[in-house]
Amino acid sequence: MSEKKAYPLRINAEVLAAAQRWADDELRSLNAQIEYVLREALRRNGRLPRQQPPPSPPPSPEEDA
Repeated sequence: MSEKKAYPLRINAEVLAAAQRWADDELRSLNAQIEYVLREALRRNGRLPRQQPPPSPPPSPEEDA
């Protein structure tokens, strides 16, 4: 897992409340929701590489038969 750094954030109260409602709907903490939104925005704008999907598991012996 990558290193996490603390960063104090000043944010508009309305934006914070909306982010908290969204986080609640997604069953995430507010911090996790903010990080998720930032990460997705960075990926969409080419500022962060997209994650590669995990490799498929090898076929089981039953599937080869």
